[in-house]
Amino acid sequence: KEVIPFLDQISKEAESIGAVNTIKFDSQGKTTGHNTDHLGFEKALKEQIKTLPKKALILGTGGASGAVRYALERLNCEVIFVSRTPKENQLNYPELTQDFLSNIQLIVNTTPLGTFPNTEQAPPLPYDYLNSQHLLFDLIYNPSETLFMKKGKEKGSQVMNGHKMLIFQAEKSWELWNQ
Repeated sequence: KEVIPFLDQISKEAESIGAVNTIKFDSQGKTTGHNTDHLGFEKALKEQIKTLPKKALILGTGGASGAVRYALERLNCEVIFVSRTPKENQLNYPELTQDFLSNIQLIVNTTPLGTFPNTEQAPPLPYDYLNSQHLLFDLIYNPSETLFMKKGKEKGSQVMNGHKMLIFQAEKSWELWNQ
């Protein structure tokens, strides 16, 4: 987010997402900011599931959350943000009731909670309300299984980490740099 004012231009995807993770220099030295996270997330998600989710929770509201939102909206999935400090049209964790979560298929952790070395942290979800209808996608890949994922697995939820997303978005960045 902070680099955007220093760029000559940004792609329409990066503008919609509100964050840049790849900068390309053209032959005249002009810079264009791109965001490849949305492509990495979408490809990783599609590889993991057979049926696309209709409703998803995005935990966190930082730069990565915008890329996840962008990808899910392209897949016609309703997106609901959850934050410890919610703004308009966002929920707080205590608002996540069993009835509410019964209508959610995907929960994406875009927060840093659980990242090494703070591996004993997890978003404050009501994990007791999770079951096999839920997929928990943690953008974190170190550790490979976060506490968020472990708690979901204990309730029968399918889980995945962000390793494939990292690879897929990096491949797209490489492609942009070399075209």
